[in-house]
Amino acid sequence: MKKILTLIVVAGALAVTSLPAWSVQSLTTNSDTSQLRPAGTVSVTGADNLDDLQQKLGEKARKEGAKGFVVDSASGDNRMFGTATIYK
Repeated sequence: MKKILTLIVVAGALAVTSLPAWSVQSLTTNSDTSQLRPAGTVSVTGADNLDDLQQKLGEKARKEGAKGFVVDSASGDNRMFGTATIYK
């Protein structure tokens, strides 16, 4: 139950949070991804909160040359960790 709640919170945070212009785009299920293809995954650990986790995943995706990313998982209490699929 806690995992499902965390995923719902992450989805909500992604829906209302915008990333800085220098970062890659966080994609949602409504995004037009017809021109993008999955190109791998990235993961981070040690985020302080969901916004920090999303920012760190975006930075890592940008370093990999991604045009967008979708958060696949997020968990943790004091030190969050998560993974995202990157799209090029």
